[in-house]
Amino acid sequence: MSRFAIRLATICLLTICLAGAWSLLLPTAALAHEVRPAYLELREERPGEYSVLWKVPMQGEMRLGLDPVFSGETRASARVGRAASGAAIEHWTLTAPALRGQTLSIDGLEATMTDALARVEYLDGTSWTQRLTPREPAALIPIADAALDVARVYLKLGVEHILFGIDHLLFVLALLMLTRSVGMLVKTVTAFTVAHSITLALATLGLVHAPQAPVEAVIALSIVFVAAEIVHRDEGRVGVAARAPWIVAFGFGLLHGFGFAGALSEVGLPEGHIPLALFFFNVGVEAGQLVFVAAVILLLAVARRLPVTLPVWAQRVPAYAIGSVAMFWTIQRVAMFSIP
Repeated sequence: MSRFAIRLATICLLTICLAGAWSLLLPTAALAHEVRPAYLELREERPGEYSVLWKVPMQGEMRLGLDPVFSGETRASARVGRAASGAAIEHWTLTAPALRGQTLSIDGLEATMTDALARVEYLDGTSWTQRLTPREPAALIPIADAALDVARVYLKLGVEHILFGIDHLLFVLALLMLTRSVGMLVKTVTAFTVAHSITLALATLGLVHAPQAPVEAVIALSIVFVAAEIVHRDEGRVGVAARAPWIVAFGFGLLHGFGFAGALSEVGLPEGHIPLALFFFNVGVEAGQLVFVAAVILLLAVARRLPVTLPVWAQRVPAYAIGSVAMFWTIQRVAMFSIP
């Protein structure tokens, strides 16, 4: 294994293992920062009358205790609810003579670790999109909304998804360990970006479909494959993944794009701004990925200045650790979708 790979893995592996342990020991905390915020959509059907969609994440059979509250005069019909795709979904009709200028708050949000995405669409074609957080669980509904707000919200969602997506980051780290030069690193990261951008767009727009549970299992298996290729390379059995990691990055990147699309579907895309929201979510994913790669390279540069001597056996630890964690995820995810 190259010094690049050894030092890179030494610095990053402890952080990733700690994050993985945190996600295993505290599943609720880990899931709270997936891209699964609550989603509130109000669409004006007639003047002052809105159809409401309220989607709240569920942990198993438990629904988060969240509820939208308006500061002004409103009247709501009876709610119709159902459970689907790990979320509780409710529909009702809201009558509000003057919704603009009211304050929307999500009751109970301050006691959670999740967020809520709110969107209001008016008959006149204008709209308002806002992200509410535990620190700021309320927001004033302004007179009008700009497309800039949609871009800002979905850009941040994309960044957070990749930075809190430990499996995606572990795959990128394994690819970095497999590369031997800066040129190959650039080509590999670019191939991964292009590939997952393609399937993210196609799946989000409904042009292609893949069942989410098997996709998540194979994403974990892709990490196992790259980790095995690192071991084979170090044993002198250089395969296509070591010779041309960008091919592997592109192939599995298509699969990871379905994973990103599944996360985005949990949030939903605003009608009238679907291309904009999709574009900036993808830009956010790329920005977060570049931040991670840059941080790894920076830490590597710092590590090169440290007088650290690693034993021979330590060269095998990073690849085996990555492969073991990923194999556990694979078995866990297969078990989750195979249980009737």
